[in-house]
Amino acid sequence: MVSSRSPSVLMFGWEFPPFNSGGLGVACEGLSKALSASGVDLTFVLPLKVPISASWCKFVFASEASEFVDETQITKLFSGYENINISASEAKKYGLPGSISGSLMQRVQAYALKAGSIAKQNKHSIIHAHDWLTYLAGIAAKKVSGQPLVVHVHATEFDRSGSDNVNKEIFNIELEGFRQADKIVTVSGWTKKKVVEKYGIPPEKVKVVYNGIDFKENSSSIEDNLKALKRDGNKIVLFVGRITLQKGPDYFVAMAEKVLAHEPKTYFVVSGSGDMEEKMIRSVAKKGLSSRFIFCGFLRGQELDRVYKAADIFVMPSVSEPFGLVPLEAMISDVPVLVSKESGVSEIISSALKSHFWDIDDMADKVVSVLRHQKLQGYLSKNGKEEVKAIHWKKAADSLISVYNSLDNAFSMFLLPSSPAFEGAKVSHL
Repeated sequence: MVSSRSPSVLMFGWEFPPFNSGGLGVACEGLSKALSASGVDLTFVLPLKVPISASWCKFVFASEASEFVDETQITKLFSGYENINISASEAKKYGLPGSISGSLMQRVQAYALKAGSIAKQNKHSIIHAHDWLTYLAGIAAKKVSGQPLVVHVHATEFDRSGSDNVNKEIFNIELEGFRQADKIVTVSGWTKKKVVEKYGIPPEKVKVVYNGIDFKENSSSIEDNLKALKRDGNKIVLFVGRITLQKGPDYFVAMAEKVLAHEPKTYFVVSGSGDMEEKMIRSVAKKGLSSRFIFCGFLRGQELDRVYKAADIFVMPSVSEPFGLVPLEAMISDVPVLVSKESGVSEIISSALKSHFWDIDDMADKVVSVLRHQKLQGYLSKNGKEEVKAIHWKKAADSLISVYNSLDNAFSMFLLPSSPAFEGAKVSHL
């Protein structure tokens, strides 16, 4: 008999706004809010205690669990925010540690050691773990409570590396997470294909749940310096995202050089940071394009809104993009978008231009067309904004709830949270 009770979800995450370095935290916020609005009882677990709250869910911090007595060591091991893009003054304001040590893998493993006790102390009927950073924690929680595990794939190690030369340790964690999961959720068909082909996972175990976005009207004004550029007749082409191999910054620079040959009054604004930032800046300088590039650093909130409003077109030349939330943000702000065909978001948007990331000539041609033709720019802006209104988190939440319910109903017949297996299980030290 199908149960009518709402699922109770213990969700393991690594970051959550405003303490996030990218789209993973944004997705966790959007999903959790939409799930709660649909009646899901949600407990969200983070590795480190931070001053954060959300009306729609309960937060639990692994650094507050009982096994560790050395609070300094907890702080060192559990930070998911070592590379967070906040200033020293903001860190002091929020009470975050000034320096954090311990390798990323140590922090991932330490998080898993806390997951069992967290599972025992928080009632749940489903465990949901986001990306490889939390898979070990999800597995540990499942061993304690016996409840079904959903692992959410926002990116694979093949996406992050941009090749088959992957980090074997991370690959093995991903593989174990996929094997131990009762259901795998990917953010696109593009990502599902990689999970099936690269990890040998049966396709019927994988469910595609596209991301969404919160729609809100943006009334922010353009920043003064960008206003001045626009008044002088300049066009603005925008890149927003982590400056890493996966995001294709080198292809953006190569495309920019070709665009400038036809539209010399164009500026290329780059918002983001990452391990390829210095290489990107040097490439721009070597090509003699420095006077036409503006590097803004990592922007968020109203600052980023203003940059969107100034742009004539947004370009996402990702080499391998499991989904891609940023184009949706641009479309909300009336900005035409060009996305790589090697992205999940390209599967669900039609009012956007699309190119292969490696096809620099095609990307440049499409950018020039938008810069030159107001009718094309207006068509993409208007239709893009209307289309993105329908791509919201509630759709993603509804799909996830159907996954939860199918697992919840199947497992509830032989293991309940009050069973001896739940009460007496021990933490597995992975």
